[in-house]
Amino acid sequence: MAKLISPEIDSLLEKTSRSFYLTLKVLPAKIRGQIGLLYLLARLADTIADSASGNTNQLIDNIREYNEYAQGNRDDPPNLSDLAQLQTNPEEAKLLEKVSEVVDSLERFSEADQKIIRHCLDTIVSGQTLDLQRFGNVEKGTITPLSDDNELDDYTYRVAGCVGEFWTQMSLVHCINTDEDTEKLMFEYGVRFGKALQLINILRDIPADLALGRCYIPIDSMTRYDLIPSDLQDLENMENFRPLFDIYLDLAWGHLDAAVEYIGLLPKRQFRLRAACMLPVLIGQRTLTLLGSQNVLDRDNRVKVLRPEIKRLKNKTLWAMFSRRKCMKLLQSNRDA
Repeated sequence: MAKLISPEIDSLLEKTSRSFYLTLKVLPAKIRGQIGLLYLLARLADTIADSASGNTNQLIDNIREYNEYAQGNRDDPPNLSDLAQLQTNPEEAKLLEKVSEVVDSLERFSEADQKIIRHCLDTIVSGQTLDLQRFGNVEKGTITPLSDDNELDDYTYRVAGCVGEFWTQMSLVHCINTDEDTEKLMFEYGVRFGKALQLINILRDIPADLALGRCYIPIDSMTRYDLIPSDLQDLENMENFRPLFDIYLDLAWGHLDAAVEYIGLLPKRQFRLRAACMLPVLIGQRTLTLLGSQNVLDRDNRVKVLRPEIKRLKNKTLWAMFSRRKCMKLLQSNRDA
């Protein structure tokens, strides 16, 4: 793949982005760098928020200072060296150490693109900050749930739905010329695309989140099914949880179906953009299918699409990407599998 931003930043991106790097490789060159940089900026913020410092208020200050610096409202970069030493992943430690280089990479793009990137980052950071405020200072051994579906929807928008918005805006600025009605649909479906991927992560990671004292299943929904957050720590309660879980599974499927509609709106000649959108949808479909048949409360058997299947889906995407008809047929058959 051709250079995205710079050799050093590209190396950080490849080593920290895992499966997302597969998507970056097929994106149109006109937007590859902007989307890659947003990912890295957001990953840096996420690394700050997830640091095991034991001091939530300090993490909130760190992420606020980082965002101020990234937004251009602070001259000096935050000192993240202490957080870097806490990281178990050496690549994430290096990412924190290179905060200046990552943020300085914004200057490689136009002022208009910088504004779009910064706006999306600001929204993502607001979601991460809310997470720290909600869950960071809870007493050890307790579980804090979200209040209601509005909070859940707001959270999935802030940390992921806004990325679909950003992706759409970059595509419309640099790659696509379409009518106003199609633009409106693309923004609507793009937001739901991002929400789908985040909701899938939430439904897959329930045991891991509970272990951290976090419950993204709203308490008002659980109350209607005579459940409390601690019930979800017992894998034997899956039968009681299944009716409620299926409601959120259906919500995720609905969002993911909107992502398929999004792909269908892309111009025929935008085969790279179509392929970049397809792989996360195909993986998401397979993940939801697995979630529908397995005990998601079993922390020892986390639902995951394995690498051989991801490789198979990638190859199918590459085969279909030049034909919109083949792409839509692949997405439908994968959903029905």
